[in-house]
Amino acid sequence: MAKLEKDLQEAILSMPSKEKDKLLLKLIAKDDVLTQQLQFTLVEEGTSVDFRRDEIKETIDKLYRTDAYSSGYLMMDMRYINAEITRHVKVTKDKYGEVELTIKLLKECFEKQLKWIKQYTSKSDTLSNYVAKRTDFVLKKLIKLHPDIQFDFHADMNTLLEYVYSYAPSYYAKLMALPRAFEISE
Repeated sequence: MAKLEKDLQEAILSMPSKEKDKLLLKLIAKDDVLTQQLQFTLVEEGTSVDFRRDEIKETIDKLYRTDAYSSGYLMMDMRYINAEITRHVKVTKDKYGEVELTIKLLKECFEKQLKWIKQYTSKSDTLSNYVAKRTDFVLKKLIKLHPDIQFDFHADMNTLLEYVYSYAPSYYAKLMALPRAFEISE
């Protein structure tokens, strides 16, 4: 972020309060993530984390209700939802939700759209690579959490790793040296 010159800082600080408030509101409105962060913190007082998490879960469920047109479209939809998860974390700082939602997104890909990731084809290669990378990402996030929280995800993470090693992403999982099972760190 660019730093303001001292003269400009002093000029802004010396502005009348009403003008500064107008300027501040204008600037905040231009940054969508900042606007959502302020909405979450000031208006919702941090109480809507579960509601926001549930909205993303519903989006994941909608994605997997219908059969994808191809592995490419499925991956595009998964990337869109992953961006929503990232936005959720930027707004709420919800580390637990980040792990929970990412595991749900990946695990349900195997459970509900298996035909696109079941076996290696040139079309499923990109999706398989994406799934392996996201699995590695969520595993690294999970390891950083408290062991009691890790326990909450132990079974789901092991199921996900089993899926990854049973189907097309196994090639990438081996390249990335993903573990075959998740062990709770202390």
